[in-house]
Amino acid sequence: MAATGKKVMVTVRKAPHGSIYVQESIEVMFIFASYDMDLSVVFIDDGVLALQSGQDTKGLGIKGFMASLGALVDWEVTQVYVHRQSLQERNIAEDSIVAIGKDDDTDAPIRPRVLDGAEIAAMMAAQHSIVSF
Repeated sequence: MAATGKKVMVTVRKAPHGSIYVQESIEVMFIFASYDMDLSVVFIDDGVLALQSGQDTKGLGIKGFMASLGALVDWEVTQVYVHRQSLQERNIAEDSIVAIGKDDDTDAPIRPRVLDGAEIAAMMAAQHSIVSF
């Protein structure tokens, strides 16, 4: 779907476990994706922890969200970014973050694009609305 509506950014800043912020942000992403909005998503600060592969929430007794992250591209949520400095501060390698979908032609994983702070700030300045979790 070609977005022609408002530019909306969802920022995910909270750690994935111990609160419902990440799960709620994913649900909001899917809701926004169903409307005619120019949606972008940025994982920043402790939010980058949600992108670590291999997370298992069964022992915590909470709903897992990894499958939802892996389906973002299926919902046409393709403008997904991650803050480079936040990854570095948490010792997360750029090539180890989870895929948000697969390329239809090659089946290659599609991962969030890694950006520096200045690039993210410029994107934020261009938004109509920013919803932060």
